[in-house]
Amino acid sequence: MSLLVTLGRAATLALLIAAAPAMAEVTPEEPQRIAAQEIAESLQTGHYVEVILDDEWSRDAFQRYLDVLDNQRYYLTAADIAEFDDLATGMDEAITEGRLDRAYELYGRYQQRATEQLEWTLARIDKGLDFSFDSDLRLEVDRKDSPWLRNREELEDLWAKRLENAALSLTLSDQEPEEVEETLSKRYKAQLKRVRQSNAEDVLELLMAAVTASIDPHTSYLSPRQSEAFDIQMRLSLEGIGAMLQPDGEFVKVASLVPGGPAERSGMLEPADRIIGVGPPDEDMINVVGMRLDEVAEMIRGPKGTVVRLDIVPAQAVDLSRSKVIEITRDTVKLEDQAVNSEVIEIEREDGIHKVGLIHVPTFYVDFDAWQAGEEDYRSTTRDVATELESLQAQGIEGIVLDLRNNGGGALQEANSLIGLFIDRGPTVQVRDARGRISLYGDTESGTHYDGPLVVLVNRLSASASEIFAGAIQDYRRGLVVGNETFGKGTVQTLSDLSHGQVKLTRAKFYRISGESTQNRGITPDILFPSLVDPEKIGESSLDNALPWDTVRKVQYRQQGEPQLYLDILRERHNKRAQEHPNFYYLERQAKLAEQLRQQHTTVSLNLEQRKREVEAQDAEQLALENDRRAALGLDLLEEWADARGSQDDESADEDGEDKDKKDKPIDRAQVEETAEILLDYARLTGSMQFADRVAEDTQ
Repeated sequence: MSLLVTLGRAATLALLIAAAPAMAEVTPEEPQRIAAQEIAESLQTGHYVEVILDDEWSRDAFQRYLDVLDNQRYYLTAADIAEFDDLATGMDEAITEGRLDRAYELYGRYQQRATEQLEWTLARIDKGLDFSFDSDLRLEVDRKDSPWLRNREELEDLWAKRLENAALSLTLSDQEPEEVEETLSKRYKAQLKRVRQSNAEDVLELLMAAVTASIDPHTSYLSPRQSEAFDIQMRLSLEGIGAMLQPDGEFVKVASLVPGGPAERSGMLEPADRIIGVGPPDEDMINVVGMRLDEVAEMIRGPKGTVVRLDIVPAQAVDLSRSKVIEITRDTVKLEDQAVNSEVIEIEREDGIHKVGLIHVPTFYVDFDAWQAGEEDYRSTTRDVATELESLQAQGIEGIVLDLRNNGGGALQEANSLIGLFIDRGPTVQVRDARGRISLYGDTESGTHYDGPLVVLVNRLSASASEIFAGAIQDYRRGLVVGNETFGKGTVQTLSDLSHGQVKLTRAKFYRISGESTQNRGITPDILFPSLVDPEKIGESSLDNALPWDTVRKVQYRQQGEPQLYLDILRERHNKRAQEHPNFYYLERQAKLAEQLRQQHTTVSLNLEQRKREVEAQDAEQLALENDRRAALGLDLLEEWADARGSQDDESADEDGEDKDKKDKPIDRAQVEETAEILLDYARLTGSMQFADRVAEDTQ
């Protein structure tokens, strides 16, 4: 018998459950009212774009508030929303005048419906679940764009499917029936507890999240509690795993990893992974599905040296049953962990061994305290890159690869000064403020620190200052940019104090010297590599209400090369090598397969055997692809696709099978080596091979 049938027959049981004590009504207090008014004023007078809080804005803000409260349409009905239709044109007055009562009442309705639904679900679990899983029904995976259900009966039908799917996923994860019921009971009791404990400050955070997100995704309100956490993070005394998180429906997903942080060093966590459980070693994992982002982040944080366990669903997995538990030791991120580093890559060709210098720039940093104190030997990205350039040139390298993959930005002044190492004077970036005034930054020093062949390597997680640097190199035609389309973060934010908390406002926008914005579109490389990162999940264009790409007037500058003349032949040679390189060929095929699976995976079967067949078929495709790669490299084949992440490839492991450098994965290494090959091709085509001879003469 299907679980759905069992629930249907017990539908009347919900009416007989003893009512829990009535929840106290959550109402706005004076600090929340004043904060709302101050935020409204800040948006209208301080934001980069002109903000008009009118009926049109109200309709958008109302919809965003509904999304914040019930993103997957699990609790509220169409009738509930119709009852609060006055907010669709009244959000502007509510915020500007501090009349938050109706917005709080809508939260109260959500709180009531969530409580009812979670109690109903817990009653089903207490009665005992049926584990036959023999229905022919399917469950929609993502309901954020689905219509609101009409009544409670339709919601209960949806929740019956959700409960069956949750039980089925846990069953596929090898949990026994008793464990499944216990896990689900704990999950929904925890959600119910959080709903019941909501206070006026919690509601203001949710409401202001909707208000600010209606303007752009980087403008936000920080409550006093959130402001304190932000200050701790900015002082770099925050201890955790070094991962930036963001909400994804009822899940929390990894947005990016902090360079040099524990998560990146572990090699076990990747962008777009979803976190479904958190816990200390040797204790029960706490399910965090449906939990607020700040609560999950607080659970993950902890003292340096302690271990946190995470139950994650890998980004490439298409079913929650494919989750895996990992352990990461918490630590602080020090400057040394994010510092520039370099190496010499040796490329073998018919005419011998060629040396290419690789400089990895994890972030744009500067020791502000030492700089402001007037110390001559302060650390900075530009100074450290200059040192590495001198060292590499002394070793007779034939060109430089500057690796900006996963570099999320940092100090603008460092991006500006770093460009100056490679160009002979000139503008580097334009910054336009809210009044339309454009400030021009540039390199004022004559001469270059390095004038040889240059290639910049980027990926989807290269953002902000990284995009400014890559864009300038491309505009000056100083070198090539290769890799993936970048993040598209082309805006500047400032933090201002309120009487109650703080507001972060987008105040300016970056533009390349060509006049093009880096916002939303990012930088398009001259030669594209395949990517496993889904641009619909990671990147500025994936964020709701991201400010658009646009242009300003181009500034005068002198181009310093003509790489565009050689792009056709460079791409042809790259494509030929990529087809012959197992790791590169795998990456291209895996990217296509991932896109195919994403398009197919819009619903899941609630039939156990059908679900097994679907999951096994998907796993088999991914496993076959991984084993094709390993066979081509002469590596041991895997029995399970789930073992692919964290598996040791011979080329990066020592004789004991231990990974010597977990963050330098084989596929990442393949990108580096192919970039070096492209650089050598470029150097030969431009006649720059003589550069190495010139360096050799200078160093004798």
